[in-house]
Amino acid sequence: MSSKEVKTALKSARDAIRNKEYKEALKHCKTVLKQEKNNYNAWVFIGVAAAELEQPDQAQGAYKKATELEPEQLLAWQGLASLYEKCNHENAKGDLPGVYQKLLDLYESVDKQKWCDVCRKLVDLHHQEKRYLEVARTWNKLIKTRQEDGADKQELYELWRKLTQMLAEDIEDQDNETQQMLWTAFENALDLADSIPSEEHQGLYQRFLQCLSKFPPETTRLRKACEGMISVYPAVQYPLEVICLHLIESGSLTDEGQQYCCKLVEMNSKSGPGLIGLGVKALQDKKYEDAVSHLTEGLTASPLCIAGWYHLAEAQAKVHRPKEAILSCNQALKNIDDHGAAGGHRHQKNLCLLLKAEALLKLSDCESSEEAIHILDQVSDADNTPRLLVLQGQAHLNTGAVDKAVKIMENLQASYPDLAEVHALEGLIHFSKEDYLQAGACFQRALEKDSEVAEYHYQLGLTYWFMGEETRKDKAKALAHFLKAARLDTYMGKVFCYLGHYYRLVAEDRSRARGCYRKAFELDGSDAESGAAAVDLSVELEDMETALDILTAVTQKASAGAAKWAWLRRGLYHLKAGHHSQAVADLQAALRADPKDCNCWESLGEAYLSRGGYTTALKSFTRASELNPDSTYSVFKVAAIQQILGRYAEAIAQYQLIIEKKEDYVPALKGLGECYLMMAKAALADFLDGKAVDYVEKALEYFTGALQHRADVSCLWKLAGDACTSLHAVSPSKVCVHVLGVLLGQQGRREVLKKDELLHLGGRCYGRALKLMSTSNTWCDLGINYYRQAQHLAETGNSTDGLTELLEKSVHCLKKAVRLDSSNHLYWNALGVIACHRIGNYALAQHCFIKSIQAEQINAAAWTNLGVLYLATENIEQAHEAFKMAQSLDPSYLLCWIGQALIAETVGSYDTMDLFRHTTELSMHTEGAIGYAYWVCTTLQDKSNRETELYRYNILQMNAVPAAQGVLCKYVERIQNYAPAFTMLGYLNEHLQLRREAAEAYQRAAALLHPTEDQDTYTVTLRNWGRLLCSIGEYDRAVQAFESTPLEELEDIIGFALALFMKGRYKESNKAYERALTVVKSEQDKAHVLTAMAITEYKQGQMDAAKALLFKCSILKEPTIESLQALCALGLAMQDATLSKAALNELLKHVRHKHDYHRCLLTAAVCALQGRSVAVQRQAAKAVHSNPADPALWSLLSRVVAQYTQRNAKGGAVAGLVAHILDSNHGKEALLYTALNQLAMGSSSAEDGKNVALKTIQKAAFLSPDDPAVWAGLMAACHADDKLALVSNTQPKRANLHLAQLSAVSIALKDKDILQNYSQSLEKWCLSQAVTGLIDTGRIAEAESLCTKNLKGNPDQPAVILLLRQVQCKSLLESQKPLPDAVLEELQKTVMSNSTSVPAWQWLAQVYQSQGMMGAAEMCYRKSLQVASQQGSWSGKLSSLLKLALLALDVCMANVSGDHWSSLLQEATSEALKVCFSPLAVFLQALLQFNRKMGARETRRLLERVVYQPGYPNSIVSTARWYLLRHLYAKNDQELIDVLVKNAETHSDKRTLELNEKLSSQ
Repeated sequence: MSSKEVKTALKSARDAIRNKEYKEALKHCKTVLKQEKNNYNAWVFIGVAAAELEQPDQAQGAYKKATELEPEQLLAWQGLASLYEKCNHENAKGDLPGVYQKLLDLYESVDKQKWCDVCRKLVDLHHQEKRYLEVARTWNKLIKTRQEDGADKQELYELWRKLTQMLAEDIEDQDNETQQMLWTAFENALDLADSIPSEEHQGLYQRFLQCLSKFPPETTRLRKACEGMISVYPAVQYPLEVICLHLIESGSLTDEGQQYCCKLVEMNSKSGPGLIGLGVKALQDKKYEDAVSHLTEGLTASPLCIAGWYHLAEAQAKVHRPKEAILSCNQALKNIDDHGAAGGHRHQKNLCLLLKAEALLKLSDCESSEEAIHILDQVSDADNTPRLLVLQGQAHLNTGAVDKAVKIMENLQASYPDLAEVHALEGLIHFSKEDYLQAGACFQRALEKDSEVAEYHYQLGLTYWFMGEETRKDKAKALAHFLKAARLDTYMGKVFCYLGHYYRLVAEDRSRARGCYRKAFELDGSDAESGAAAVDLSVELEDMETALDILTAVTQKASAGAAKWAWLRRGLYHLKAGHHSQAVADLQAALRADPKDCNCWESLGEAYLSRGGYTTALKSFTRASELNPDSTYSVFKVAAIQQILGRYAEAIAQYQLIIEKKEDYVPALKGLGECYLMMAKAALADFLDGKAVDYVEKALEYFTGALQHRADVSCLWKLAGDACTSLHAVSPSKVCVHVLGVLLGQQGRREVLKKDELLHLGGRCYGRALKLMSTSNTWCDLGINYYRQAQHLAETGNSTDGLTELLEKSVHCLKKAVRLDSSNHLYWNALGVIACHRIGNYALAQHCFIKSIQAEQINAAAWTNLGVLYLATENIEQAHEAFKMAQSLDPSYLLCWIGQALIAETVGSYDTMDLFRHTTELSMHTEGAIGYAYWVCTTLQDKSNRETELYRYNILQMNAVPAAQGVLCKYVERIQNYAPAFTMLGYLNEHLQLRREAAEAYQRAAALLHPTEDQDTYTVTLRNWGRLLCSIGEYDRAVQAFESTPLEELEDIIGFALALFMKGRYKESNKAYERALTVVKSEQDKAHVLTAMAITEYKQGQMDAAKALLFKCSILKEPTIESLQALCALGLAMQDATLSKAALNELLKHVRHKHDYHRCLLTAAVCALQGRSVAVQRQAAKAVHSNPADPALWSLLSRVVAQYTQRNAKGGAVAGLVAHILDSNHGKEALLYTALNQLAMGSSSAEDGKNVALKTIQKAAFLSPDDPAVWAGLMAACHADDKLALVSNTQPKRANLHLAQLSAVSIALKDKDILQNYSQSLEKWCLSQAVTGLIDTGRIAEAESLCTKNLKGNPDQPAVILLLRQVQCKSLLESQKPLPDAVLEELQKTVMSNSTSVPAWQWLAQVYQSQGMMGAAEMCYRKSLQVASQQGSWSGKLSSLLKLALLALDVCMANVSGDHWSSLLQEATSEALKVCFSPLAVFLQALLQFNRKMGARETRRLLERVVYQPGYPNSIVSTARWYLLRHLYAKNDQELIDVLVKNAETHSDKRTLELNEKLSSQ
């Protein structure tokens, strides 16, 4: 290509770029480059096109190639710069400065404007990369260039200002050259500013000063700049603040600096730097309070001033505020760390650390001293070595490291022997060792070196103070040095504290001492000792206002958990003043400070107690006693509060703790007596009289103990009198109290006091109390005591003279009480009560009750007594109004309700019973109890009201019988000489089926009655007693009771006859019944007597006579149901179905409820007698259907199903469960029947492993442990469980229980009175079950021994002999040897003696089968089938058929020729399936078919029926599955094999799966 063509191509490329056809341009350029590789323009065009096509790497390469070819050409450099500016290429930032620099070189002589633009871009790039030195140099070149070009002043100002803005960033990290350029820029900008002063100029100055203040070396320039700004802007604070802070931080605050600070504060009173400067000046002038004030206020505004915080800490240390000084040092150290620790800051940090260590040492606690040691280790400055070492020695001394302190002191003495601090340290070491002489000498030497140090004078004075009494009192020693220290350091509070000690303890000047303490506390608010002493002295000087002011001031400032002493004292002040809530608050605050102060807890408890907070007070005193177990007071208060709260048992325990330590502590003895007295009163309220007597005895014991120590205390005698009098309501027969002879004025052992003696002793105790202190309360108690003594005399019927005398004394005492305190309504009320009793002075009584009401308006007791007075005088309406008023005043007051009930009873109101019942609901009272019981018994005796609404409400709905019985029990506990109460109690107990309790009540009633006074009542009571004795089985006593009656009334005679009958004296009973026939008046009674006589004849075995008597009953005009039932039962007993059926038909004509339990039972029994087993179940089912709510019928249904129709066992189990749910009484028996039915259901009921039957019978045994049938059922259930375990190839869980269960049955049979036949049958069955279990477990010898032992007592037991033969043959049969003919003959004889036993024939068949005598075995099975059919035994018939089928199957499996056995199997299984559905029968048919034709379709059908249809036990299904798998493999039906294997896997049939593996591998 020629040069012309190249030019043409370049032109085309340029045009393409101009037309934005960049790819076309690239083509032209590449064409050029093929000809000329180093064509500059081509490379430039490629760079442009590639950049536009967003190919930065190609563009960069092209531009760089062009610059290499022509480095002095602008075009490529411009393109490269443009490329770097646009793209984010990784090399752009690194290469762009070089590109800009090349452009600057190229533009410098060509185009100044472009040079300036590129220069600005280069500066911006350096600024972004924080290359501040390059920024400064490049910008200076720009400014110089603009100056040379003649730029105006404003432009140059802007350029210099722009430079200051760029360089002011990150100024601390810049080098010196850059910083100098920055200062120059600020100075030039300030000089070139047009408008001075102006806001912009002022802002520029402030930024200049701000930058200069960050560089301590620029002190001169900073001061010059500040002065310059001050001269220009005299009213602006900023330059003054900067110069002040600079002078403060540099530590060169001269007079000129003070002027700056004063000027600054004049301009702004809140200026931080100004106030800090004034504070520093005040510190220099030793005006420490002003210094603290100014520095604190200044640092609030300028918190970053390190020197300010240091000077503040220094000032606070001077005024002995170490905690505040520590905080200030911490702030200073924090600021130092924030600014870095270089240069002067390191020195400042050391000073702060030393000052903080000094402040920590002033706190004097070990923790602070250890912290001081840690801080001193951080000090790096060695200039203050002596001071540092002294501080370390003091710190070690405070922590108890005396050896370290001594070592430091010895080093200091060697290096600085003349240093006062060293001698002071030595003195402190000796002082810590209590070597006060040496310590004093050391402090004196320290004072010789420096006598103006207050601390040395204080330590010397303290040494003299502890040196001894002489030096303490010597004014020239301790006092003189304390005073010197106080003059040298007026802020040292501890000096004034010891001055207070001196004036209080030595000079005994309390006023001056209080002044010193107050001064000490004002100086050091944390000095609790001084503050407490000041308050205590103020209290002693009776200046409560000052004391309260101090306490209030302290508590207002105190933080949570502080100032315990102040809170405690103020709390005690408020407690004493009666400000209970405020006292509680203050004492709680004291406890926050020290939660383990037992005194605070006691005080808080007193505060709670004073405002009635017993529970919280109890907690406080309990906590106090826990903290100080030796504090008797705390334990006593705990007991006292528990006594107030009614927790008498807990209170007694606490009092006992005190008595164990201090036996003579009278308050505890008194508290114990009071607790037992209150418990006695509570027991009396609950009618627990026996407990009350015991409590009173204990109370008197402790009161006597207290009186032995303090017989001069009136209240103890009064309490003893209260205890004696409290038993006035208890029956005299129960009061038997042991009293110490000391209380009786004797020096002997305990005396036993009866009720009269105890009441008399109470009067004597009251008299002794009155001798010591005559009070109206005690006079009233003495009067009541005399009244109680009079009551007792009246009850016992003793002399009337003594009764009158006691009543007169009582009236006299109560009149004395009224004279002493006529405003007490209780005294008037008591006087009125006594006036009514015996004296009969109703006018006086009325007057007293009215006076009592006038004295106390809300007085239900007085109104009630007034009502009783009106009722006694037969003023019914007035009595009603009085009772009504009492009810309105106190609706819960019991006696007014009893009064209303008595009025209702008097007027014959229907509300009487309701009112009496309400009294029993409110509380227990004898009048209310006997009234309610009377009305309940009256209502119950009226048989005609049973269907009335009133009866249903009063008796049934309100549970009247149990309620009346409960209150009457309490009544007879209290009043034991009222026979009608015992009679009513017996009547109510009888209604509640509490026969034994009823008999006891009737007996006590009979004992209280006298035949001569009321013969009829006595006879009725004896009759009731005899009847109840007979019902509880005490027949001898019943006979005696009836013999005590005249035996003239029919009830007495028949009761006597029944008792004789139950005792077994049938002939005498028959004679008594014959005597009863002579006095009967009605046909019905005659029928009853004849029926009883018939039963008596039956008991004597006279069946015909019994039948004749019952027939005689049936021909009466009104035959009774009982006689017809007896006749039916007699027919059943005689096995006379005709008689039973006839009697039953006659009975059904008279039975009102056709389907009651007795009717159903008799009907079912008749059906059973007729051999109609299904009809038995149907009769019970019909009865249940007609009356489904009767649990007895459900229980009967469950029983008959288990006995007669076991095929319906599932329904029988459900019936038993229903009976158990409906009624727990019938449910006990029903559980047994349920378990038997569940057992009869077979193994299918236990396939899931739960064994429901066993759980049911276990529950029945728990509810009825005395029922032998239940234990027999448990034996059966355990046996079934063992068999199921064998089927499932698991070990039995309940082995070796057979003998224990047999023993349990025998014990239950001995304790239970049941029919002999039933007992023998049950015992034989259990023996058979036990022997069977022993045989199954291989315990043959034990089984044989058990049978032999049973036969020894009674050899004539065929069933047991059969068991013995079975046991004996067990080992012979297991040996598989042929049995001799003699043995077989003996076994046959034994079975023949038990020919009615189905299991016997089955066992003999098994023996024949084992001997290979299949024909004989078949005959035995047929015999067992015949016996079972005759007996109607469904289970026996089914088992015989199945065993016969199994026999036939064994023969068939042995491939014996002939069709007999297969036909026999088919016949037996068919008959079994007719009896009921039998899975085993179906399976046996399938096995027969398998044996005949293994591969036949019928074989598969029968086996699949067993395997896949539900209702078959797992064991049978598993076996059928095994045979079906063999059949399918024989047919090679893989599809059905897979289905069967999957079914086996689902049911975890391992045996089938193993067979499948075996067959599939063949």
